[in-house]
Amino acid sequence: MSPRTEKQFEEIREERKTQIKEVALEIISEEGIQNSSISKIAKRAGISKGLLYNYYESKEQMIKEIIFDGMDQFIKVFDPDKDGLLTDEEAKYFIDELFHILESNIKYWRLYFSVMLQPKVMLLIQDRFIQMIEPFMKTLVSYFERKGYGNPYVEARMIAACLDGIGFHYIIDPKGFPLNEIKKRLYESI
Repeated sequence: MSPRTEKQFEEIREERKTQIKEVALEIISEEGIQNSSISKIAKRAGISKGLLYNYYESKEQMIKEIIFDGMDQFIKVFDPDKDGLLTDEEAKYFIDELFHILESNIKYWRLYFSVMLQPKVMLLIQDRFIQMIEPFMKTLVSYFERKGYGNPYVEARMIAACLDGIGFHYIIDPKGFPLNEIKKRLYESI
């Protein structure tokens, strides 16, 4: 058996980090941020607490990484060609993909809203979160400017607030929430 390459070691490390994040997300989804701990995460992941600290310095660092991984998914599907100009087709694509992301990872969105609703926890991510959202908002404002809206900033904030509200209501009642009908209605507003 030949020794592992540096690339193989990195792949193994990334696989383990992904597993740890999935376990953390599961526990946080079940018990909340305050009631989850590195010990619980390590135990369920089947590793020692010490080994977990080789991957993450703290629970807070892990939460930040999970949040930003999810935000990266969100950002990737917005303005896919990254030209700063959102077309109607790209807006509809974004809505489709965002709803798919929402449906496929409800545990992430529970964590996301939990972080957003806790000011002390939000401080962990606030600066980078704002950095990530600014281009999104700028592109959205530009989209509504080109469509001739009187106050494109208000329109952009309204759409962002609607998306947050849709996500929040969906995680509260995923079986009863009329996601597809709301998606159709959202198409009409863009």
